[in-house]
Amino acid sequence: MNRGRLALLVVGALAVTLFFVFDLDRFLTLAALKAHHQTLVTLAREQALLTVAGFMAVYIVQTALSLPGAAVLSLAAGALFGTLRGTLYANIAATIGATLAFLVSRYLLREAVLRRFGSRLEPINRELEQRGFNYLLFLRLVPVFPFFLINLAAGLTRLPTRTFVLATMLGIVPGGFVYVHAGASLATVQTLADVASPRVLGAFALLGLFALVPALYGWYRNRQTGIDPGPHAH
Repeated sequence: MNRGRLALLVVGALAVTLFFVFDLDRFLTLAALKAHHQTLVTLAREQALLTVAGFMAVYIVQTALSLPGAAVLSLAAGALFGTLRGTLYANIAATIGATLAFLVSRYLLREAVLRRFGSRLEPINRELEQRGFNYLLFLRLVPVFPFFLINLAAGLTRLPTRTFVLATMLGIVPGGFVYVHAGASLATVQTLADVASPRVLGAFALLGLFALVPALYGWYRNRQTGIDPGPHAH
């Protein structure tokens, strides 16, 4: 590992360690958000641009470093900025943070993984180059797949960065909207589990399956015809 990769790895590990050493996750809880709600609302009213910039910076760092607290930050977006603006700010910040995690994973680990498992990953990479948008959209919509693991795993493939960004930005809209909308009525939220009801999760799963249909159809058609379209097919 060259010095650049090593330095990046050390900085990231140090940041994560300091987060837990100083118990900073105590600020990213529903109880903490409710306790400081009025103070934050006042700050957002008096220092609008500063609050938006600070909120997005925290959300980007949290997502890029795969730290806990994304659900609470989405609730905070609704509580501070309302449903529409909150969804927009949270979406942009989460997409930027996820893309940073994706790029760091690709920069630090991809070459080593390809050297070890390149031949096994080649069919997966070919499929992702053709229909990666549908697969990633499915993973983003279905909430059973951890957000940070998707970011890191995608970086180990040849999934194009632009595909990752677009599928992430679109795929997190429904879930983000639900949490931000709940945050706009923060007093009614007693636990994080109240936000994502089984009915809501089922709707996300259904959306995810619809997103996966084109990829499954393409895979089935190729199997039936016995054609391997290769990575540059259209």
